[in-house]
Amino acid sequence: MKPSKPYQVFRTSALVVVVFALMAPLLWMIAASFKTNVDIYDTAKAFVFSPSLKNYETVLQQANYLQFIGNSLWVAFGATMLSLLLGVPAAYSMSRFAMKKSALVVLMARVIPGVSLLVPWYYVFSNLKMVGGFTVLILSHMFVSLPLIVYIMMGYFDGLPTELEEAALVDGLTHIGAFRRITLPLSVPGVATAGILSFIFSWNNFMFALVLSGADTKTLPVAIFDFVGYASIDWGGLMAAATVVTLPIMLIALFVQKYVVSGLTAGATKG
Repeated sequence: MKPSKPYQVFRTSALVVVVFALMAPLLWMIAASFKTNVDIYDTAKAFVFSPSLKNYETVLQQANYLQFIGNSLWVAFGATMLSLLLGVPAAYSMSRFAMKKSALVVLMARVIPGVSLLVPWYYVFSNLKMVGGFTVLILSHMFVSLPLIVYIMMGYFDGLPTELEEAALVDGLTHIGAFRRITLPLSVPGVATAGILSFIFSWNNFMFALVLSGADTKTLPVAIFDFVGYASIDWGGLMAAATVVTLPIMLIALFVQKYVVSGLTAGATKG
């Protein structure tokens, strides 16, 4: 049945309001990144102003943000790859062999706030002389990334038919062989979803990097604080730095959204 006209008007209006509420802060941030601090405080220049690239020059050249970008990429990529390497086989085992107790542990790890472990982590890793290195950052990010990947992939594997694997076992393959040759190629959308969400978490993570990183391993979210001083805030530089952090993730999400949607909804209709 075709929706009534009042309903269509209401739906369109609601979508416009939601999109505007979500996009307005982002658009303001991008616009402010092209303004001077004086223009940012001037309400008369909220929409009409003379754009300047000075803030981006400060961020990319003077503030050494290229190194921070490299640090963020290294930590996010390392945590994601290691989490996928461990999490995908673990999720397959829990899904296919009904390891309910292990799945409960994973669920508990998803529920526990990572910030609650910062103090014991810092104590342990400082005694091991690891604070300030990339290894401790990658391991701390894996605490959240690994349960996230296992949680997503368990639902995806639950939604895959078992008949192909059973046929492979009849033909002489082991469970590992069936997983590697049959199940894993079929689960590419789920792996892509889990990897993308894990990468986004690591890229955006602030608290772990703030406590556990060093001067040479500082990531982008922590480096943004360089524009926040005791007596004043460089709003133009801060907005440019925030734009540098945000836009790569937005572009990634834009191009891979179909994988994220298919991966998150996999298994929802099983049974």
